[in-house]
Amino acid sequence: MRRRARWLALGALLVGAVVAASTIPSGDYLFVPQTAKPVAGSVTVEGRDEADDAGGIYYVEVRLRRVRWLERALPFLRPDGASLVPAHAVTAPGETFKERVAEARAEMNRSERVAAAVALRAGGLDVAATPRGVLVEGVALDAPAASSLRTGDVILEAAGREVLTPQSLRDAVGSLAPGDDVALRFRRSGRVLRRTVRTVAAPDDVDRAIIGIQVAQDAAIKLPLKVDIDLGDVGGPSAGLPFALEVYQELGNDVDRGYGVAATGEIELDGSVVAVGGIKQKTFGVRAAGADVFLVPAGDNAETARRYAGGLRIIPVESFEQALRALETLPEK
Repeated sequence: MRRRARWLALGALLVGAVVAASTIPSGDYLFVPQTAKPVAGSVTVEGRDEADDAGGIYYVEVRLRRVRWLERALPFLRPDGASLVPAHAVTAPGETFKERVAEARAEMNRSERVAAAVALRAGGLDVAATPRGVLVEGVALDAPAASSLRTGDVILEAAGREVLTPQSLRDAVGSLAPGDDVALRFRRSGRVLRRTVRTVAAPDDVDRAIIGIQVAQDAAIKLPLKVDIDLGDVGGPSAGLPFALEVYQELGNDVDRGYGVAATGEIELDGSVVAVGGIKQKTFGVRAAGADVFLVPAGDNAETARRYAGGLRIIPVESFEQALRALETLPEK
């Protein structure tokens, strides 16, 4: 009887441990795919009716949640397409997850206005958009710049060149070699500061210099029409391209041409489309939605998307104009 009691107690402890491991989250996170959703219904352009056709523009998001201990130990228990992400890649030291979510929402708000400006301008409307510099949205913790730059800084000059757009900043820093110092002039809380930071090598190209920051366009934008974009709690800038495509479609242009068109990519004021994160999970999400094509930023994003595409057609794009041309040349459906 005593032996049986001991075995029962041991079994109960094991069951309790498994239950705890399957429900208690660890300190790190999972990027989890979410099925792509249509943008229509979330975008309203003043005085314009939503297009009624068989296709549609889709955006795709990635759910971020704490990984449970059992999922951490046994990867096959994770959702299909999910990736483990360390906590330091999600929140900076001293930053709470709630604060990171608030930052992502602010990034989304900026992305919405830039996307609307790009689409309305492409539609021939007069958009007043004045670049004011390059907004720092994040700083790599292991980059020398982390001791000088903060989220919210607006870079105005780099290496002696005025930089009013993210691309102009890339061009200025790209003229240097990794390890070179770069002089920066930037605005912080109404004050203009100067700092010199050391560049580092890009992760994908050891010969290309970068500062180690995530950036976006800071601009004063005045739209000729009221554009409302509301995706609820979705955050981050990566839905800029599908936003712009949907706004342009609601101006009376047949953008999707009857196809289910999913898209991702941060869009800049000049129409450039730049890389985003979570592309693996987004590709899984687009496949789950049954979309016909997936527009993604050219380069590493496109390579990753093709790796997980299955039969999904991946279309790499570098600009909003290129995205429109690619869709125009799709075969009649």
